[in-house]
Amino acid sequence: MKLVFVTAEAEPFAKTGGLGEVTGSLAAFLHKIGIDVRIIMPKYSSISEDYQSEFKHLARFDVPVAWRKQYCGLEEMVYQGIPYYFIDNEYYFTRPRVYGEYDDAERFTFFSRAALESLIHIPGFKPDIIHCHDWHTALIPLMLKTFYSREPLYYPLKTVFTIHNLKYQGVFPKEVLSNIVGLGMDFYNESNLEFYDGINFMKGALAYSDMITTVSPTYAEEIQNPFYGERLDGVLRKKKELLRGILNGIDYKVYDPLNDPYLIMPYNNFTIAKEENKKHLQNILCLPIRGDIAVIGMVSRLVDQKGLDLLAHILDEILDLDIQMVVLGTGENQYEEMLRYFASKYSEKLAIRLEFSNQLAHLIYAGADMFLMPSRFEPCGIAQMIAMRYGTVPIVRETGGLKDTIIPFNDITKIGNGFSFVNYNAHELLFMIKRALTIFQNDKPAWNNIVQSAFKSNFSWNRSANEYLKIYKSLLQIS
Repeated sequence: MKLVFVTAEAEPFAKTGGLGEVTGSLAAFLHKIGIDVRIIMPKYSSISEDYQSEFKHLARFDVPVAWRKQYCGLEEMVYQGIPYYFIDNEYYFTRPRVYGEYDDAERFTFFSRAALESLIHIPGFKPDIIHCHDWHTALIPLMLKTFYSREPLYYPLKTVFTIHNLKYQGVFPKEVLSNIVGLGMDFYNESNLEFYDGINFMKGALAYSDMITTVSPTYAEEIQNPFYGERLDGVLRKKKELLRGILNGIDYKVYDPLNDPYLIMPYNNFTIAKEENKKHLQNILCLPIRGDIAVIGMVSRLVDQKGLDLLAHILDEILDLDIQMVVLGTGENQYEEMLRYFASKYSEKLAIRLEFSNQLAHLIYAGADMFLMPSRFEPCGIAQMIAMRYGTVPIVRETGGLKDTIIPFNDITKIGNGFSFVNYNAHELLFMIKRALTIFQNDKPAWNNIVQSAFKSNFSWNRSANEYLKIYKSLLQIS
C-alpha cells in the first residue's frame, strides 16, 4: 500500500493548530507499522532554515492555474523515515501567514494542482491513495476526476478526504471557478461547487471523494444536522454512507510524562511529580505557591468556538472561588482585553500569557489540576487528551470529540475520567467547575480515582490508525 497525504501543514515544518499536529503524527504512526506514506505540503518561507538547508531539489515544472502557467519547484526531505515533498513557489508561499491571505483561493488551487502534477516527478513512487486534509486540498478529488481521468498514473487513484473543521470550507466568489480553478460554468450547480451565490471548495471534495472522514464519531453525526452542519448538512446527509468518524490520536513520544524535556520532574512517581510540576508552574507564572489549591488550566485559541463567551459571563464568579487559573493563547481582541482586566483584578489568582508557547503548554498540561474546554463545538479536540496524559482532569462540554473522550464522573459508581456539561450555558459550566472543586477539596479518594482514570486513558494512534487502515484497504479491496 502506497499512500500520500496532501496537507497545508504538517508538524514539524508548519503548524497553526490541530491539523498540522494530526497529519504529522498520523503519518508517523502509519510509517511505524510499515505503510509507505509520504506527505506533500507547501514550502512556506516560515519553515525553519535548519530544515530548508536539508531540502533536496527534485524537479521544476509548470502548473496550470486556469489559463496561466505558474512555476513550481519540488523539493524533498526525509524526516524520521517519512519522505516530505515541498511545493515551491515564492509568490504564493513567501507570506507572513499560512492562511488568511487575499488570494487564498488561488494559492490553494495552485497547491492542489501542483500536488497532483508532482506525482509524475517522484521517482519510484506510484501512490494507491491520496488522502486530502481540509479545504486547502479539497479540489484534488475533483481535479483528479476532471483533468486526469485518462492518465495511466492517475485514473486508478482513490481519494480520502478528511474534514478537520467544517467551519472552514474555502468559500469564494463564483468567478474563481473559471478564472482560477479553470472549470466551466457547468460545474456551477447544486451537485458540484455552487454554494449560496459563490463556490465552495469543500463541497467539491464531498461530491468527488471516494471516502469522507472526520475526526470523531460524534462530530460525524453532529455535522449532519443544521446546528453543526455549517450549511453543508444536506450534502453530508446525502453522503452519509461514505462518511466515517475516526477519533484523532496524539503522539505519545511528544507527550510523554516520563521523558518530557519541558517538565521540572518526570512522572516516575506520579504524586510527587504532579506536586513539583504544579509548584513550578505557579512559580514561573508568579502565583502563590500552594499545593492545596486547585489550578485550572486553559491552552486555547481565544474565540467564541472555544467557549470564551461563556467564560466572560462567569469569570468573576470563578475567580471568587478558592482556585488559581492559568490561560495560554491568543485570539480575538475582546477576549484578550477581558483576560488582561481580570488578571489585573485578581493578580494572585489568574495568570495569562497571550502568546503561543509549546513549552508553557506542556507545563500547564503537567502542572494544572483541571483543564477547561467549554467549547461551542469541537470536531475532536487534542488538548483534553494531552491533559489526561499528564493526569490533569478535563472539564468539557459534551460535543464532538470531547463527548467521545470524556467519561463524566458518576457519584454512585465512582467511574469517570473528567467532568462534562450538556447545554451551552455559562451557569452549567460554573456548576460543573464547582462540582469538580468540591470533590477536589473534600473527597480525595474520589478525586484520585478520577485523576488515575484520566492518566490511564489511552489516546495513542494505535486504534485510530487501524480504522484508517480499514478504509484504505476497503478502497483497494484488500482483505
